[in-house]
Amino acid sequence: MSTRPFTLSDFDFILPEALIAQHPATERSASRLLDGTAAHPVDRVFRDLPGLLRAGDLLVFNDTKVVKARLFGEKASGGKVELLVERVLTGNQVAAHMRVSKKPEPGATISLAGKDEESGFRATLLGRWPDADGTLFRFVLSNDAGDDPYTLMERHGHVPLPPYITHTDSAEDAERYQTVFARAPGAVAAPTAALHFDAAVLAGLDARGVQRASVTLHVGAGTFQPVKTENIAEHQMHSEWYEVPAATQQAIAECRARGGRVVAVGTTSVRTLESWAASGLASGDTRIFITPGFDFQVVDVLITNFHLPKSTLMMLVSAFAGYEPIMALYRHAIAQQYRFFSYGDAMLLERKSVDGAAA
Repeated sequence: MSTRPFTLSDFDFILPEALIAQHPATERSASRLLDGTAAHPVDRVFRDLPGLLRAGDLLVFNDTKVVKARLFGEKASGGKVELLVERVLTGNQVAAHMRVSKKPEPGATISLAGKDEESGFRATLLGRWPDADGTLFRFVLSNDAGDDPYTLMERHGHVPLPPYITHTDSAEDAERYQTVFARAPGAVAAPTAALHFDAAVLAGLDARGVQRASVTLHVGAGTFQPVKTENIAEHQMHSEWYEVPAATQQAIAECRARGGRVVAVGTTSVRTLESWAASGLASGDTRIFITPGFDFQVVDVLITNFHLPKSTLMMLVSAFAGYEPIMALYRHAIAQQYRFFSYGDAMLLERKSVDGAAA
């Protein structure tokens, strides 16, 4: 795997707009799977996955749950406001992105459920959130019934679809932009590689003798943040909260002891596991930035979707499987008209060692 200096332009590629998936496949496991573990790319279907893993392998899922974090409202003046809740804090407070023509002053109240509703839903601006990079604002969410922010978002919010999905959210999105094992609410973007798993695939994995464990990383809107510096070392990563439970730590140790492989489902699982390995902290905030030359400590195999050009996730998969192999796989995927991004198809990758061999 090459460790030459990389620049942002190295991770660019031309993607036909028609390959950006706007809707999920009819069935979760009917998505295509590009097998990048062989000498040459192999075109498969995602339901083939159990046969590509080994008894004793350990799949690690991100069990975060996407919340209906996009809220629309208006100021007292009638000006329109859009909030995207990034984190739920204590005391019914949230940290949120705010899109508005003129920022209201602290203490201002935004109506989020219509001024005439009997139990109106309100957001009161407290100021900027001091723990962020100056991009988030702190609000108190409230209604007359005293509901908590999660209840209010579920009732009044919208699925925070990625910026490249052009339709407004629907009932289909509420179901399909969520994994079948989502448990811990807090994400504003789905761990998309896990969207392909359904009951049949999970049963096939169990029959194969593949073990399962979970971590939590609440995916933030920063996952779509563009890299703006040609020198990628100057890029500042966004912060996301993660947790690696004791049971998962034990499962990884047992996997190693029996000679199995740790298979991360998605880049969020990779970032979680490698953050834990690098810091020794089982939970906390991570800004880990994985680029070619990174020394992976935990993950052996990766299941991932296809990522945006010039994104930090393109850098991560290039670090994992090798820059040249990844670019070749992407050329193959485009030629074979794979579907890209959140609702798109998946790929299976093995970690390469520094000399380019499979680890």
